[in-house]
Amino acid sequence: MSAEKKDITSWAAKDGQFKRQASTFRDEIKKGGQFEPEKGRYHLYVSYACPWAHRTLIVRALKGLEDILPVSVVSPHMGQDGWPFASADAFPGADSDPNENAKHVKDLYFVAQPDYNMRFTVPVLWDKKLRTVVNNESSEIIRNFNTAFNEFLPKEKAELDYYPQELRKEIDELNDWVYNTVNNGVYKCGFATTPEAYESNVGPLFQSLDRLEGILEKSGSDYLIGNRLTEADIRLYTTLVRFDPVYVGHFKCNIGTIRHNYPHLNRWMKNLYWKNDAFKGTTNFEHIKTHYYWSHTQINPTRIVPVGPKPNIEPL
Repeated sequence: MSAEKKDITSWAAKDGQFKRQASTFRDEIKKGGQFEPEKGRYHLYVSYACPWAHRTLIVRALKGLEDILPVSVVSPHMGQDGWPFASADAFPGADSDPNENAKHVKDLYFVAQPDYNMRFTVPVLWDKKLRTVVNNESSEIIRNFNTAFNEFLPKEKAELDYYPQELRKEIDELNDWVYNTVNNGVYKCGFATTPEAYESNVGPLFQSLDRLEGILEKSGSDYLIGNRLTEADIRLYTTLVRFDPVYVGHFKCNIGTIRHNYPHLNRWMKNLYWKNDAFKGTTNFEHIKTHYYWSHTQINPTRIVPVGPKPNIEPL
């Protein structure tokens, strides 16, 4: 089936289990490489709704890359043509594409690779000079942002390091199980198409939430690792801030909620949101809720977006 005709909202495999597609563009911005660090050469395409894209927005803000790396936001209405720009769907807060005049994110992929036949995902790190995708894997993009543009940044921003050498082993170990059971775990629950597939994933998800709660309870820290903000916090935050508004109901992750059953995770999440604008300023609950409840018609065919929870995130 061609990429033009593939319904990219279809997720489940034949056994009912959700299988995430591997990212295909895996380059990085670095000295001496094909993609040299330059101001204004690169562009970031994101959805406020998508937790993977949200990671890149947070690191961009934390590192102060706004003037170096412009960003365009798509509409949360992801349909059969994928993510639309404002020129195709004028949703509040969505942008038009200033580089290729693309109507949908898929148009960018076809500029980069005319025979592309995978899913058209965000984030997209775009090279305006070569008119191609540098990278569409969020975990690699945030690591690249951590260091790639340091030469252009003031000293205090250049010195910020969210993947410090001395904590890398701990960060990698935590990221591994958090990705499998939490970040991707909510999707494995939500997009399961058999009771067996769903039940085999919802248990491990909440076991991992219990484990994370225990880590924060034991340390008393505002951060997961090393008593400092790291990549591990950023990667978990984008899932947990969506948990009560979306995943509890829409993805059937309703064994518990963050606000009522996980006091230490709730405190940790609220501290990041309310005390650091890199988190609060990139969290758009309207886009988040609209996207999930409108786009996944195989789960929510009425496209009704729930009013609650109120509030989206509790005050400190």
